[in-house]
Parts: sequence; structure tokens; C-alpha cells
Amino acid sequence: MHNPNPTVTAGAVVAAFLEQCGVKAAFGVISIHNMPILDAFAQRGAIRFISARGEAGAGNMADAYARSTASLGVCITSTGPAAGNIAGSMVEALTAGAPVLHITGQIETPYIDKGMSYIHEAPDQLTMLKAISKAAFRVRSVENLLGTLKRAVQVALTAPTGPVSVEIPIDIQSALVAMPADLSPLPIEAAVPSKAGLDALAADLAKARRPLLWVGGGARHARAAIQRLQKLGFGVVTTTQGRGTVPEDDAGSLGAYNIQKPVEALYQTCDAMLVVGSRLRGNETLKYELKLPRPLYRIDADAAAEGRCYATDAFVCGDSALALEGLADRLEAARYKADPQLLVDLRTAHDQAVATLRDGLGPYAELVRRIQSVAGRNFNWVRDVTVSNSTWGNRELRIFEPSAGVHATGGGIGQGMPMAIGAAIGAAVTGSGRRTFCLAGDGGFILNLGELACMVQEKAPMVIVLMNDKSYGVIKNIQDAQYGGRQCYAELHTPDYDLLCKSIALPHARVQKLDDLPARLDQALAGDGPFLLEIDMLSIGGFKSTFAGPPTNTITQIPALGTAK
Repeated sequence: MHNPNPTVTAGAVVAAFLEQCGVKAAFGVISIHNMPILDAFAQRGAIRFISARGEAGAGNMADAYARSTASLGVCITSTGPAAGNIAGSMVEALTAGAPVLHITGQIETPYIDKGMSYIHEAPDQLTMLKAISKAAFRVRSVENLLGTLKRAVQVALTAPTGPVSVEIPIDIQSALVAMPADLSPLPIEAAVPSKAGLDALAADLAKARRPLLWVGGGARHARAAIQRLQKLGFGVVTTTQGRGTVPEDDAGSLGAYNIQKPVEALYQTCDAMLVVGSRLRGNETLKYELKLPRPLYRIDADAAAEGRCYATDAFVCGDSALALEGLADRLEAARYKADPQLLVDLRTAHDQAVATLRDGLGPYAELVRRIQSVAGRNFNWVRDVTVSNSTWGNRELRIFEPSAGVHATGGGIGQGMPMAIGAAIGAAVTGSGRRTFCLAGDGGFILNLGELACMVQEKAPMVIVLMNDKSYGVIKNIQDAQYGGRQCYAELHTPDYDLLCKSIALPHARVQKLDDLPARLDQALAGDGPFLLEIDMLSIGGFKSTFAGPPTNTITQIPALGTAK
């Protein structure tokens, strides 16, 4: 007689539940304290497991997988030091609002938090995880394993989304249980905005003739509603997290040119701005001194966002798509139309900002143009924190889908390359057809160098554009701008990437003059797997304009020791 509820390990329950959540790939490092889960992955064969070379890289991979596929990212680590290793990438996922489920092992239940120096134990690990996660849970018995996982996934996917950690002690992972009959995840409910709030907001906006929408990452699922407001004459500007929500070749969008002088000047001609799903981060508001239009309205799923960073003239708490749809309903019913001159002026400001940026690129304007040409419209654009990204990557290349752009929002270097692996695996398992391009600088790149082996082993379809000047370029620029040219600790001993790539069977080409770029890009795209395209900046030269840290309205000079102020 067939047994409808066979006995399996609790690790198999974890695997089966993740399958029901639609998870197609997971990332991590195998260990004695997560083996029952990964053994079940291998036996069931439904989830592709990516063996990262370190937990930090694995966390970045899961984060970028989540962002680029608009789904749940999963990372599996061991306990103690391994759980600590993922801290930086969890902070990045928290900053970006990426829905990541971090499953970590834990030592045997009888020894947890006893201070007995048990191997792989981290004192008060759960408190550490709570500090770097949206929420953290501990599975305390076999009986509450599935319920805890369901709740963790629900929390991760509920706006404002974010990473959630779950500790599962090894004795619970390996326990034998009956496979539960109901493995379905819990529903994800969107916050419904109040009708009164939308009525009042619509009435206020109906008085505006030149309204702008500022679109953040919390509105990436709201494209249809945003387009309805565009048809009414609203202009659009995005944050780096909101990029692609409106295709960046749309005539009514400034893209992510949100702090440039011509754009700030445009803001002063507008008579309303509606900020949707954005935290108004300091690096995208000139440390909160960017002059935004007034009145300033906000929509956010997080009620605590009201009045944060900027005083708010009106606030509606709710899901951005639901709120914008409700707003469009009301304005359409009122036959609202903005002043058409707004979009003419918006396009002028956009073109001025773009021209200034491209002029400042010097020889690298050709690099941007060539990559845009070969990338097409269906690609992932993943960027590390580097001079090139701050100079142009955060605004160019143009992207056309809200899930296509991934960058290190928290400002930590070295995360771009493992993020690109996660995005490339996401494209492979979902069949999106996207090629992944990764922009990295040599200073950050070496932090996760071991993940190159993971990338080759997994045959990740991606091209790394490595901007190599053998230094921390932005640090040198900051030292020139603020420290009287006193440069220290910024020069780097750098690998010979041709030799390194040969040792791990990674295709590689070095570009020392931009005339060679078209042939090298063709070479990079000829295969199905990864390719390292090294841009020799010492041979080509520097940018025409210098980037010296996050933009501000003032630069303070730091005097040398012994120098009078």
C-alpha cells in the first residue's frame, strides 16, 4: 500500500517547501551543519545549488538572484563563523530591500547558548542575525520547523521586503518526520492605502500643473500604474534602485539623472513631487540638501517613512502599485492633464545632464557606447562600487526592465562580481535569455576573487568588465580633493589576470587601446559561459572629469598635521 506521508529528514521538508515557493536555485557553502538540507537538494534534484567559495559571496549571489528575478533568493550557510561571514552581504540585502531567505545551521539543540565552546558555536548568534536581517527566527523543534519557514518567507516577501534569517539546529535538520501534506507558502498581502488618503492626495495633485514622480525601488512592480500617470502628463525620475521601472529611453523620464544641476534646476520649475517607494537616500539627495519641488508628497509601504529625510506635505501608507492605481483612477475621472511644456523641459534637462556626463567620460564614452550596442535591451546590468560605476554605471547603460539593474546600494566594494553570478544563474534557471554584464573595479574585485572559480564551474553566462588601474581610484581622488593630495594606502599589487584566468580556464582579453574594443566584445559574447574583459586604464588613460566620493554641495579640505586652520 502506498504511504501518502513517507518518512523523510527534516532537511527534505525544507527542500520540498522551497520548491513550493518557486525557488529554482540556491547558493551557499556545504558544511556538516547544513548537510541534511543539501543532501535533500541533491536527491530531489529540483533546486540547482550553487557552491560558492565563501558565505559572503553566496549571500551576494542570493541577493542579486532575488532582485534580477523579482523572486525569493535563498542562501544556505553553516553556523558560527560561517553565519558571521555572511553579515556584510546580509546588510547589503537589507539596504536594498532584497527578499532573501538565509537558512543557517545551528549546533545541537541541547548545547545552544550554553557557553560550552562547542565547535562552530557563535555566542548569541540569533541576536547577531537580528541585527543584520529584517527578522531572524530559530527553529526550536521539529514540530515548528515548517511553520517557522513559512513565516520567514512571508516576512521576507512582504513590503518593505528584506532578508530574513532562520537558524535550524543540526539535530532538527536530520530528524526523521512524515512529509507534511500542506507545503504551500503563506499569502503575501499588500498594504491597502486608505481611500480618504488617496482622495486627499488626488485633490492636491489635481491643482499641480507640473508634477513629477520620484520612483524608488519599492515601486518596481508599479510600472503599469506609473504609465497611467505618465499619460496624464507626469514626468518621472528614478533612483538607482528604481531604474528600469520606466524604460530609460522613454521621452518622459529623466532616468536616474536625479541630482545633476540641470535636473535640480528643473525641480524648481515644478509645483509638486510625489515620491513613491523611495528612502530618499543621502547619496541620491546630496546628503538631503537636494532642492526638491514643493509640495512634496510620499507613498510608501513603510509607515515610518513619513517625514524621514524630508518633511512631507502629505503621506499615504500602502503598496505603491495599489496607491498609484487608485490615484490614477481619481485623476482620470477628474480629466486631469498636466502642462505639456513640463515634458519638453524635462527632455531638455535630461539631454543637458547626459551631455555633461558623456563629456566627462573622455575616452570611456566609447566603452559605454559599445557595451550598450552589444547588450541590446534584454540584459542584466550589475555594478560594483567603483569610480566607473559612480561616474556612469549608475545612470548609463540604459536599462529597460525594473529587475535588470543590480548594484551595491550599501556602498560596500567587492560585491559586484558575486552579485553578477547570482543574476546570471537567475537568468539561466528562469530562461529569461538575459546576458549579464558586470562592471567592477580592480580594488573591489579582488575581495571575492575566489568566486571566479564558482563562476567557471557553474558556466555562468556573464561578461565581467574589469576597470583596472591598479589602485583604489576613488580613494586617490578623495585624497587629492580633500587631503591636499596626500596619497597613501591606495596603490595595489594586482594579479596578472591573463595568467590567473588561464589557471582556472576562464576566457580573458585585455583591452589596452579602445580601437580593439569591438573585436574583444565580440570575443566576449561568442561563448555561452563567463568571460573577463579587462580594461587597462593605465594604458588608455583616465576620465576627463574626476569623481571624488558621493556628491555633496561642499568639499571640506583636511589640513596636514601641524598646519594652521
